[in-house]
Amino acid sequence: NYQQMLADPVFWQAVTNNLWFALGTIPVAIALALLMAVWVNDRIAGRALVRMAYFTPTILPMIAVANIWLFFFTPQYGLLEQVRGALGFTAHNWLGSSSTALVCVTIVAIWKEAGFFMIFYLAALQQIPPSLAEASALEGASRWTYFRRVQFPLLMPTTLFVLVNAVIGAFRMVDHIVVLTRGGPENATTLLLFYIYQVGFNFWDTAYAAALTTVLLTVLAAIALTQYVLIDRKVH
Repeated sequence: NYQQMLADPVFWQAVTNNLWFALGTIPVAIALALLMAVWVNDRIAGRALVRMAYFTPTILPMIAVANIWLFFFTPQYGLLEQVRGALGFTAHNWLGSSSTALVCVTIVAIWKEAGFFMIFYLAALQQIPPSLAEASALEGASRWTYFRRVQFPLLMPTTLFVLVNAVIGAFRMVDHIVVLTRGGPENATTLLLFYIYQVGFNFWDTAYAAALTTVLLTVLAAIALTQYVLIDRKVH
């Protein structure tokens, strides 16, 4: 089975796709989550509504999210194509092109995950004593200096938790792949878990699917352990 895996070109394409997907979703989703949490933590007008708007994508089922975005990406009739057509651009099949399909899938995942991560950052920010902000203001520190020197270091344990969840999430995405692209075109959006699903339930090669699952779990465990060790050292 492992020799079959090493000689399987679709498996290696799925690995490559998943790495690009992870590199696209993890840092962007975490950065957006942190930015949104810092913003809604302040006293702004309509703060409760803004928080609800950010968190709404998280509570929606992934199938529903994928269908919403399918409306945006549909050729000729989708909202994105209608806007592009009004601006004079030529039509483009976003999910049917190998050059843009994975980017579209990545955008959907970021939109879905950022609000979920924001909740953890918001909870952590609310545990920071207000006296630290008052002391920074008395010292004449800017908001950026306060965030970089005070808030961000205190958020490192939360960042570790979010990062581990983001990595695991990036390698277990399958629902919106089924709805949006089914791994196409030409396996351009085939991610590891979707490929394991295909091998196990479409091709009924359960032994090979079990081997792929073992490899995936081993890699995720190693990545999570590495993250804990490196970030825990930085925190302490």
